[in-house]
Amino acid sequence: MVSEQPFFFTEPSSHCLHGHLSGKLVSVGMSVSTDILPARYRGPQPIGRGGMGDIYRATDSLLGRAVAIKILAERYAQDEALGRRFTREALAAARLSGQPNIVTIFDVGEHNERPYIVMEYLGGGSLDDVLREGGAQAPEQAFTWLEQTAHALDAAHAAGVVHRDVKPANLLLDRERNVHVADFGIASAAGMDSLTMTGTVLGTAGYLSPEQAQGERATPASDRYALAIVAYELLTRSRPFEADSATAEAAAHVNAPIPSVSAATGLPRELDAAFERGLAKDPARRFATGADFVAALRAALADAAGSTRQLWPVAAAPLPPVRTRVHGTTWPLLAALLVLGAVVGALLAYALTRGGTGPTRTKIVTHTQRVTTRGQVTTFEKPVTVTTSPSVPAGSAASGAALNNAGFARMRAGDYAGALSLLEQAVQKLDGTHSLDEAYADYNLAYTRYRLGNCDGVKELLDRSKSIQGHRSEIDRLRHQVEKTCKSH
Repeated sequence: MVSEQPFFFTEPSSHCLHGHLSGKLVSVGMSVSTDILPARYRGPQPIGRGGMGDIYRATDSLLGRAVAIKILAERYAQDEALGRRFTREALAAARLSGQPNIVTIFDVGEHNERPYIVMEYLGGGSLDDVLREGGAQAPEQAFTWLEQTAHALDAAHAAGVVHRDVKPANLLLDRERNVHVADFGIASAAGMDSLTMTGTVLGTAGYLSPEQAQGERATPASDRYALAIVAYELLTRSRPFEADSATAEAAAHVNAPIPSVSAATGLPRELDAAFERGLAKDPARRFATGADFVAALRAALADAAGSTRQLWPVAAAPLPPVRTRVHGTTWPLLAALLVLGAVVGALLAYALTRGGTGPTRTKIVTHTQRVTTRGQVTTFEKPVTVTTSPSVPAGSAASGAALNNAGFARMRAGDYAGALSLLEQAVQKLDGTHSLDEAYADYNLAYTRYRLGNCDGVKELLDRSKSIQGHRSEIDRLRHQVEKTCKSH
């Protein structure tokens, strides 16, 4: 049963933090007092209102950039307890600044007895805007956004911070359509006082985990539950437990069975198992990380693609897809070559990265491409059982392209440490060939080093990749992340 204790829900999304970052004006032509902020922040314009404060867009005259500034609402300014909570909000969020896909905090201070937080201004709206304007999203796009959100939440959890209010309105888009998690305004941070009071529930009813709905303390598993709600909504345009009232929806999180996403959309039924775990009532049964949940969604869709005639598009982001040019009657031959090449690459990847003295049977995941009758290349993963033997050549004898494929397979499995040596060898062998294989190897090595926390040569590798294959959004996105987190390199 849901606790009879009172709930505290955030205000509707049209007044939430995403308003100040996405540029949604609350009112037009409103006069703004010039003394609400330090003189450094010029031309403040109201663009939103959160649960505790007003949000303004202003220009940082010292650094010449647009910023978003959240100020504690005047009606709360004299309440010392709320002031401390507002400051704790800023400190919790500031601890995460510099992490990819998390809104960056630039400054925290107080002016005229009103605390304020200065953060980066994003101009792409929010996922709430996307859902209201565009409805359900294609799996490829949804999974890309979910993956970015998962990485941000996993990083926050590693730092001891729980968001508590993960929802589309707090998932903001930059102008390149990448997600940044915003408004850790009701987050709790390890080592800080709790931001909640006994008998209250912080969060939005539609995304509230069962344990939060029953008045228990939120944990990282609660954030991952909310991420699964967002995933369901991106694929279907509706929340799994939508109800006429906030209380009824909160109760449904506790008691209602998990609906089938396939029944609601016609998407493959393989996805249902991932949502059953992602939305499990028991936090211990949920995925260990947000990245694990998104990986399970990708794997489910790939499995469906391998067992049915209809191929569901699966994004390989942020890794680049193969670019192929074909004409006319070459489609059947190309399709066969793509599938054969993927299987051979997977076999070599396994042989290059595993030891052993005798034949070994194992199930691996291949990165496979097929060509439809309309000439579109679709990429998906497919499990294949193979037998390897000691006669497979050692890594040093393999071609640069084969080494890159082997490294890519390790990357897809999340084994970046195992991919590093293979990709370094691939880049060395492909250096100077000016081929697409060289471009892909350069990018893969740059991405792998970045994921391992090593910024050495990453920008140079991205420059080389771009010089060969031209402009790619994946390269720009990784460069942006590198420039934010590898400032000393």
